[in-house]
Amino acid sequence: MPLVKAGFVVLDCAEPEKLAVFYTELLEGEQTEATANRVEIRGADGTRLAFRRDMNATPPSWPRPENSLQAHLDFVVEDLDEAERRIVGLGGRPIESKDAAGPYEERGYADPAGHSFTLRRTAAAAPKQG
Repeated sequence: MPLVKAGFVVLDCAEPEKLAVFYTELLEGEQTEATANRVEIRGADGTRLAFRRDMNATPPSWPRPENSLQAHLDFVVEDLDEAERRIVGLGGRPIESKDAAGPYEERGYADPAGHSFTLRRTAAAAPKQG
C-alpha cells in the first residue's frame, strides 16, 4: 500500500470557493472535498488541485522582475483560441499576448485570484521520413 494517497497543487487565495469554480469549469471536473478553508477538485483528466483560504494572499506579479515567478500551472490544449475564450468567459485574463518561440505555442493567463498559468499546444509532429 503506498504511503502517499494523493498529491495536489495548492493555491492560496482569499476565496477558495470562487477559485475552485473557475478551475472546475476550466478543467471540466468536479469538486471532491470542501472544508471551511480548503476546496479540492479533480479535473476530467485527473489533475488534482486544492485552494486554501489565506486572507493575506497576494498574487505573484510575474512577468514583472520585482516579484519573480515561483510556480505556475501548465495545461495542454488543442485549440488556444477556444481555450482563451473560455478562460476570459470564466473570469481569467491574458497576461501575455505573444506566442513563445520554439516547438510549442504558449500563452500566459491569470486566474480570477491572480495566479499565473500557461496554456500550451504542442506542434504537430512531422511524418517519419524513409
